[in-house]
Amino acid sequence: MTEQSAGFLKNYGSIIKLLIGISVGTILGLILGEKVEVLKPLGDIFLNLLFTAVIPLIFFAISSSVANIDRSKKMGKLMFITLFVFVGTVLISAALTVLAVWIFPLPQNMETTLKVVDELKTQNWGQQATNLLTVNEFYELLSRKSMLAFIIFSLLVGFATSRSGETGEPFKKFLLAGDEVMKQLLILIMKIAPIGLGAYFAYQIGVFGPQLFGTYGHSMAIYYGLSLFYFAVFYSLYAYIAGGKQGIKIYWKNNIIPSFTALSTCSSIATIPSNLSAARAMKIPDHIANLAIPLGAPLHKDGSSISAIIKIAAVFAIMGKDFMNTETILIALGLTIILSVVEGGIPNGGYIAEIMIMTVYNFPVEMLPVVMIIGTLVDPMATLLNATGDTISAMLITRFSEGKNWLRNAF
Repeated sequence: MTEQSAGFLKNYGSIIKLLIGISVGTILGLILGEKVEVLKPLGDIFLNLLFTAVIPLIFFAISSSVANIDRSKKMGKLMFITLFVFVGTVLISAALTVLAVWIFPLPQNMETTLKVVDELKTQNWGQQATNLLTVNEFYELLSRKSMLAFIIFSLLVGFATSRSGETGEPFKKFLLAGDEVMKQLLILIMKIAPIGLGAYFAYQIGVFGPQLFGTYGHSMAIYYGLSLFYFAVFYSLYAYIAGGKQGIKIYWKNNIIPSFTALSTCSSIATIPSNLSAARAMKIPDHIANLAIPLGAPLHKDGSSISAIIKIAAVFAIMGKDFMNTETILIALGLTIILSVVEGGIPNGGYIAEIMIMTVYNFPVEMLPVVMIIGTLVDPMATLLNATGDTISAMLITRFSEGKNWLRNAF
């Protein structure tokens, strides 16, 4: 085996295994029909393991990260601009996806809907916000149904630990150790994902019917079409805003290597070195590049925001529900920001984000494989947008912090 092929298998091995599991499941579902329900317990075991691991994983990941922030660093204006750019581009990509889903609506599978027992619960906006953000008993935080409230609690624990000084050092070390242990636990659980997802997909095809293929195909067409449009048009627009025509030229001239690195490694983190090198060639100041690019790798994900909207819309379509209403869309846009943060510091963070989508909208557990499979299929393109979006964000941050003539002055 050549070094190149070994590297490819290392970077894409997990995706290939998942696709093999899904393909085998599809064949079994088509051949066996409803008899394939005998395989459903294999999928249930995988999902149950994932559900039980997600709560402690999120607690340790978020709390330890916040607790270890160096409070002596005063970034001030630059940090504010960085977060403004990150949130702004994520929301723009998500809003464009909502528009695309409105123009090209996903087909609703009414036959599938009749077989799904759980229904989405309708509440007014105030009740929904209260239930999403808070609970009135501590033990309720430990339920995956209280995911957003639990994230807020984890953030507060992290801040409290950071403020505790030397007295809180033992607890800070406990959070770091717990973070590492739970990450390793998730890695172990994900080793059976091809079997678990394959079994559940076989169940879906055999019981719900091949009409699911229409939803998957339609979702992929929207995702890849919109992502390519966003990559070519909006990244050029951002580059123009940052540096005019010269900004467009210098961005695309130096974005080739980061783009191929993102596609070949399927990792935003692995693209950081090539992004930093490209940032220097783009004349982005070091103090901005060294903040925006390492911070953007885990926190700034335009590609993931597009896929999040597609996943939500796909499940709404499968369940015969209307995605295009104000409350649903506002929650979806808010989720894209939260999911960008949650996905970053956790191995297989996309799966954790997908569980959050399920819990926030109270989707039935049968729909989780749908969003997980979509996540697997869009991963390469999502990584391309996530990773290369960090350098274009660094250009925008430079424009807003250094002035409109920053690029001209750099030569």
